[in-house]
Amino acid sequence: MADSLFIERAWHSPSSSRFWVLLVLASVIAGAGVVGDSTATVIGAMIVAPLMTPILGTALALVLADRPHVVRSALLVLGGAVAVVCIGMLLGWIVSSPDAFASNSQVSSRISPRLIDLLAALATGTVGAFALVRTDISDALPGVAIAISLVPPLAVTGLLLTVHRYHDAGQSALLFATNVAAIVTTGTLVFLAYRVRDAARAAGLAVGAFHGRTLAAIAVVLLLVAVPLTTGTISVARDRSLAADARPVADRWASAGAWQVASVDARNGVVLVDVLGLPPQPAPTALRAALDRAGMSDADLQLRLVGGRTHWCPAGTTTCTVEKTRTG
Repeated sequence: MADSLFIERAWHSPSSSRFWVLLVLASVIAGAGVVGDSTATVIGAMIVAPLMTPILGTALALVLADRPHVVRSALLVLGGAVAVVCIGMLLGWIVSSPDAFASNSQVSSRISPRLIDLLAALATGTVGAFALVRTDISDALPGVAIAISLVPPLAVTGLLLTVHRYHDAGQSALLFATNVAAIVTTGTLVFLAYRVRDAARAAGLAVGAFHGRTLAAIAVVLLLVAVPLTTGTISVARDRSLAADARPVADRWASAGAWQVASVDARNGVVLVDVLGLPPQPAPTALRAALDRAGMSDADLQLRLVGGRTHWCPAGTTTCTVEKTRTG
């Protein structure tokens, strides 16, 4: 386990060169998959990505109370994350998305982390650690790589930074941090449960004194991650309710002008309505007024005409302005 999880310090060493080469390639694959909105390509990046190694290496080093390897593994995770974000930014500058990735499903699925994502990460991290201590189930590792999302959220963060969607970039980075915290937590607990410390002593490895404050620190980190996830869960539930309430209002408004509502969504308290049809278009101010009458006067409105302009109708006003596409 130590040989497979602890990456050597020298850049030219087999473990170090393998880590960085695979990480760069996985970053390019993930970025290209997100830009192309290709689920298959993103899954390929998940399988190639080697970030799981230093994350579980951090957990093993914590269990062995091996401070040098804790620091080295943690720095590899941090340095790897920064490298992926930078590659994502480079791809974002090259691609220059016209709609700021607003219609990209790979992006939208990674900017609203919730508590359920933490639960899934805890279960997946447990499987990953379990597969390491039980060689008879090592075949589960590719499934773990697919289930846990490490490189794609970082690629999304880099892409969103280039289009100035800073809040959403922070949310995708939070998803990555959630997965890291979950893997370290479950890895530490599984390694302790399987008495890895005793096996290390028997193998002649140096094992330091394990203190309860290590578990306390891990619990605190997990709690710090859970707080914004709870907020995100509440926000997502509120947005879904808002979108459900706004849909019939938008349908009635569009039918008056023989237009069709393509989609109604809500993000961060902003109602997003996409409509299509032939001129003349129905008045955006009429939809703003209809939403106000339906009890949604505190929600901003973004009305996007497919193949046309985008109208922004702030809450508390009766006017709309033509602007570039907003993302909530």
